[in-house]
Amino acid sequence: MAHRLLVVDDDRDITENLSKKLLEEGYDVDMAFDGEEALAKLKEADSDIILLDLMLPKMNGFDVLREIRQNFNDRWRPVIIISAKTDLESFKKGYAFEADHYLTKPCTMGQVLQGIETMISLIPLRINHNK
Repeated sequence: MAHRLLVVDDDRDITENLSKKLLEEGYDVDMAFDGEEALAKLKEADSDIILLDLMLPKMNGFDVLREIRQNFNDRWRPVIIISAKTDLESFKKGYAFEADHYLTKPCTMGQVLQGIETMISLIPLRINHNK
């Protein structure tokens, strides 16, 4: 069974290119282009991992992450931030809001895949913890 990913970024080229590469790697991929759409997609389909940009229209990535952590049944839904925000305060805030990983743009596909694979390897721990 392929893992379902949600790619959230307002830059359509980045989102579509990343999604295409992830599909080629065998993942099921949904896309969202703003924060509100991301939350709606999460309610529609149960994504295993979220790749989340921070600078989004309608609702920024920090607010999306806060909403996921506070209002979704599965609090430990892996979220990998992928952002051009490289300042220390953004890193601190991302981890304070319980991001699981933080990658800065531009990043390589290898870095993205490694982050995803790490989150997948932790899923059994989450399942055992929730029992």
